[in-house]
Amino acid sequence: MKVRLMIGIAISAMAILSCDDTTDTIGNSLTSEADHFDILTDTFYVSTKSIVVDSVLSRNQYCYLGHIKDQEAGTYITSNYTTQFAILESLDGTTFLPERDSIMSLENGEVIADSCRMQIYFYSSVGDSLNAMRLTALELDKPVEEGKLYYSNFDPEAQGFLRPDANAIRKNKLYTTLDLNLSDSARSLIKDKTNMESVMIPLNEKYIDKDGREYKNYGTYIMRKYYENPENFKNSYNFAHNVCPGFYIKSTDGIGVMSEVYLTELVFFYKYTNEDSVYNGSTLLSGTEEVMQTTHIDTDKERLKQLASDNTCTHLKAPAGIFTEVTLPVDEIRYGHENDTISGARIVFNCMNQTSEDAFSEPEYVLMLPKDSLYSFFENKDLPDNSTSFMGVYNSSNNTYTFNNISNLITHMYNTKKNGNVSENWNKAVLVPVSITTSSSSSGSSSITNVSNEMSLKSAKLVGGPDNPFDPITISVIYNRTTKQD
Repeated sequence: MKVRLMIGIAISAMAILSCDDTTDTIGNSLTSEADHFDILTDTFYVSTKSIVVDSVLSRNQYCYLGHIKDQEAGTYITSNYTTQFAILESLDGTTFLPERDSIMSLENGEVIADSCRMQIYFYSSVGDSLNAMRLTALELDKPVEEGKLYYSNFDPEAQGFLRPDANAIRKNKLYTTLDLNLSDSARSLIKDKTNMESVMIPLNEKYIDKDGREYKNYGTYIMRKYYENPENFKNSYNFAHNVCPGFYIKSTDGIGVMSEVYLTELVFFYKYTNEDSVYNGSTLLSGTEEVMQTTHIDTDKERLKQLASDNTCTHLKAPAGIFTEVTLPVDEIRYGHENDTISGARIVFNCMNQTSEDAFSEPEYVLMLPKDSLYSFFENKDLPDNSTSFMGVYNSSNNTYTFNNISNLITHMYNTKKNGNVSENWNKAVLVPVSITTSSSSSGSSSITNVSNEMSLKSAKLVGGPDNPFDPITISVIYNRTTKQD
């Protein structure tokens, strides 16, 4: 216990605010005239340490692709992803393609696609955008099923999801995330995320399906499968299970770039007639958050453990890296205040300045939640409730994360222990880097609609740790105590 300050507040003055007999009883249902409140404040020390996490829940809002070195940790991070392709329900197997007899792209009387490609659009990138990178697009043998939870350590290659035979698509592509042919104005649009850089993967070679049937290219396979059975194109589930399970996009060479993938498209082209005119047609299928996507993160956990063992600080590292565990002095906070109400509990986590020019930026959002809820919170798609989970926002001016009032968490932890329903982590919380989605109301206010583990490259070093050489981390507590006056 560091500081104690008692302030007497004369609430009884409220009784003489009015002599009107129509108002002099307001509030009597809440407190009698003899009830007064004392406000007491106290400050307690908080202990922290770094913990390495094996993996985090991989939601399919965005995917990541690349291979980059974390200079601080001295380890490499590789990210790959799987994607399926969406079939719009409105197409319902009747307007996916023009009528068979109208197709003019033919070979030996059979429908063909004139060309086919996959296109990957990058939302943003970290690292040197001029570095040459290589990806490999690998055909899946079966779809990654919906309705299951996939963590960032899910490796579809090791789990047998890739098509194993020699006829499977395996396309290599060299690329850079910066197109030097773009004008400065076009690059400016890309930075504003109104235009996106992309990499194109041609799929024009002969394609042989799992039944041994040969097609001019992958687009031809898709077209003929449609005309054989339009029901397989009725929805995304049918399409993934009967036509195209999807692809695994893997970073296979190059270093120094990690990209956020906004969209993966599969598009094929053909000619068709309509009212005696010939048109160039195309059909585009998109891999977005509407269909199943997973991100596989591969990093050196042993090197992360070495970094986390530095007890002179703690770390926040995303993705799937290091969190900060916070031990809250719940028993000390409640000792002598068992009958008092905790109305405020404020804690500030100070960041240490980055020392490397190559350091990743600090997480914009950090979630504080009980350690025992570290996985269930994301699995259940919970939102911060300011009761047991709280959102902290990075303040670049002060280089801090501030949680202004976690009093409800303190009370929850204390009551849980008091009721005898505790684990060894009963008084521990964890700071987790997260990304959020918000929505705005007609009044202009915004609210959080989704919270996911941060999957982009983020890093922060916090003051704290068992051997913290700086001022200790403290939590400032405000109590309300009801007193009786004679």
